[in-house]
Amino acid sequence: MGNRMELKSVIVTGGSKGLGRGIAQVFAREGAKVLVVARQQDAGEQTAKGIVDAGGTASFFRADVSNWDDVEAMAEAAVDRYGGIDILCSNAGIFPSARVEEMTQVEWDTVNSVNLKGTFFAVKACLPELKKKEEGRILLTSSITGPITGYPGWAHYGATKAGMLGFMRTAAIEFARYNITINAVMPGNIMTEGLDDIGEDYLRRMEQSIPMGKLGDPEDVAYAMLFLASHEAKYITGQTLVVDGGQTLPESIDAVS
Repeated sequence: MGNRMELKSVIVTGGSKGLGRGIAQVFAREGAKVLVVARQQDAGEQTAKGIVDAGGTASFFRADVSNWDDVEAMAEAAVDRYGGIDILCSNAGIFPSARVEEMTQVEWDTVNSVNLKGTFFAVKACLPELKKKEEGRILLTSSITGPITGYPGWAHYGATKAGMLGFMRTAAIEFARYNITINAVMPGNIMTEGLDDIGEDYLRRMEQSIPMGKLGDPEDVAYAMLFLASHEAKYITGQTLVVDGGQTLPESIDAVS
């Protein structure tokens, strides 16, 4: 285990699996005290237990980031358990598929409530404690989908991920006076449980569109966040870091063949 985040109090929303679990594990390995936040109790507790069993410090808190009372209680739990909040990793997100023609208002609102409103809620709830720190850090999990690329069925998802970046840029200006930075990581295709059901053939086609020839791991995203949370990144704010194995670079599939 390292010590780059020693004694830092870190909240990871959507931390029970996938990218969030990878982020929580990497920060814990670097000495952070991690509050794993998710709606799924069993999965969240398992993630926290795995970190503790590996020698780290973590605990689980159940919260729905689209509910203000839950998010406010989340911030209070981090203060009660770990003495404050140094870093917020606002990672919680959902990506159900629905093409625009068939998409319902409920489907649109649900994705926006979790992905975009949930980001706002998490940042707002943690801000009072982050202001007390010498180097407060906010990290957002955006995506290449929306800000750079599009994909059929993900218009609502892409809109939220692009919206997060608009929110971030203004927030960066507002928070700079408190020495709080806010940055976003934009993952490409990362191998998580969310891809388990899409089939081997589709995974192989995805890999063919990536110059590095493979999907990323959750740790690839986590280590990008680790850098942005570090002292070395103290003069970086309002910026995005793409982690996609070069996926957004080719003009066409012919460029990677």
